Amino acid sequence: MSIKYTAAVIQAVPVLFDVEKTLEKTAELVNEATKKGAELMLFPEAFISAYPRGLSFGTVVGSRSEEGRDTWLQYWNSSIEEYGPESDRIGAMAKSAKSFLVMGVIEKDQTSGTLFCSMFYYGPDGKYLGKHRKLKPTAAERLIWGEGDGSTLSSFDTTLGKIGGLICWENYMPQARMAMYNKGVQVYLAPTADSRDQWQHTMIHTALEGRCYVLGCNQFVTKDMYPNDLIGIEDLKNQHEIMCKGGSVIVSPLGKVLAGPLWNKEGILTAEISIDEVVKSKLDFDVIGHYSRNDIFELSVKDQPEIKKI
Repeated sequence: MSIKYTAAVIQAVPVLFDVEKTLEKTAELVNEATKKGAELMLFPEAFISAYPRGLSFGTVVGSRSEEGRDTWLQYWNSSIEEYGPESDRIGAMAKSAKSFLVMGVIEKDQTSGTLFCSMFYYGPDGKYLGKHRKLKPTAAERLIWGEGDGSTLSSFDTTLGKIGGLICWENYMPQARMAMYNKGVQVYLAPTADSRDQWQHTMIHTALEGRCYVLGCNQFVTKDMYPNDLIGIEDLKNQHEIMCKGGSVIVSPLGKVLAGPLWNKEGILTAEISIDEVVKSKLDFDVIGHYSRNDIFELSVKDQPEIKKI
């Protein structure tokens, strides 16, 4: 039987720096997406509990401030652990929705004391399936997030097709994209914080290159959404009122925009996914098959796990 279902990308902002209220909002959004018939739900990069756009954390080259360390502590306290109670609650939401749920999180590693920008995957039975950690934080993100490695270049063979993806500007890394294509990913997930118009071209190119569905998911954020008592809030005084305008989108394997892009508001986009369309798209181009030249090119990925059968 051919595989068809509804996928949803959820463009929303968390309750910034408040993990409890963000989880409450997440449950509401999951319920709304369930009513739309979604069997796969994608949330934006760093949805739990903040993409700290505009904040300096008291850093300049050569020095850090005590206030910046206090901002970091607030950020740490609003982040979650891989196997912590907050992760269990997200799994329970997936189970209630009977949906695969992929969540952009700021993951805290209690052993090392490092934060990572990650994607957590959950199955419709509520089980935590695994994660991907962003390989290379961009620009000032490197001040606050550690680097992932090949061991979390994860993909999953599910009842909805083969699912995997990369976070934000990792999608500009050709070798990282090829690592995902080599796993046969059919539904490619791309949570991001990039709301530039040019990002849309990246989503379309990735769909055409990988001959896969691409789900791009971003936040819509305004300056007044930040808590007034946030340490370091003064950093935002010169920021525009709309700090991230969104741009979530769903693209077909032949590069057709099926839903979105959604600008300047929160909302949920849905589109029908048909794995038959992935197969059909490879008639004339298959980057890891008949259009590859493995006699010339070779890609070696250190520690990448085998695709996990769900």
